[in-house]
Amino acid sequence: MIRKFLKTTIASLLIITSAIGLSACGSKNSSNSSEKKEIKLGVSPGPYNDLFNAGVKPILEKEGYKVTLVNFSELLPSEVALTEGSVDFNVAQHNAYVKAYNKEKKANLVSIIKIPTVRAGIFSNKHKSLNEVKQGDKVFIPKDPSNAARAYALLEKSGWIKIKPGVVKTLATQKDIIENKNNIKIIEMDSSQIPRSMNEADYAVLPGAIEYMAKIDASKSLLSETLSDDLYITVAVDGKNKNAKWAQDIVKAYKSQDFKNYIKTHNSKGYWVLPDDLK
Repeated sequence: MIRKFLKTTIASLLIITSAIGLSACGSKNSSNSSEKKEIKLGVSPGPYNDLFNAGVKPILEKEGYKVTLVNFSELLPSEVALTEGSVDFNVAQHNAYVKAYNKEKKANLVSIIKIPTVRAGIFSNKHKSLNEVKQGDKVFIPKDPSNAARAYALLEKSGWIKIKPGVVKTLATQKDIIENKNNIKIIEMDSSQIPRSMNEADYAVLPGAIEYMAKIDASKSLLSETLSDDLYITVAVDGKNKNAKWAQDIVKAYKSQDFKNYIKTHNSKGYWVLPDDLK
């Protein structure tokens, strides 16, 4: 489903790709330099760019780097720019997305480090426990394939549904449900609409980024997803740059004590889940 989503969206970005390709001619030459001190971050809306700007960028600047932010309206154009070389890295995708993108686009993006991630969770404005679920309750979940699959995996974790054996959890759809003992009504909708629509539902599954941007307290989650390695957000670069000094300095910045201290003092609401490398 991630692959299908990427295929249809990439098709609509051909004009963008061409434009970026022209503008990237000069920037590709600069991104080949392992020692360069000016690097470009492809920025799309979400908490991970905010975290980078506040907690990592200052560390890199102390090391003499100039970080330029290149803004995009969503993640996919940022990935295209990274593939074409007009930006050097981005910090807004999980490794499952990178793999699907590479397969669809015949690209060579590489995740160089897993970073703190906000988990999807089940929330409710009407109930204080999953045990309060009753027959026919409405449950809102995201409709985009990647987040929908994660939502179905989370609903299975709650015990409300069962997914057909053998189905890859990151590809699950509503058609893969083989048991729904409470006959809950699962309604797929645009992720950004879920927070403002929660009073119309009994329960809702919120992706981590949406939960963060809507300023919903993570501690109010009735159940949070279990993050597999492929679902942690990562720093992605073109494969040819993975060993460049600037790329490894980004890795070092995330692993630094300064960044660990930042997370400790800016995680009072429990949004950020740290991968083992950063604990």
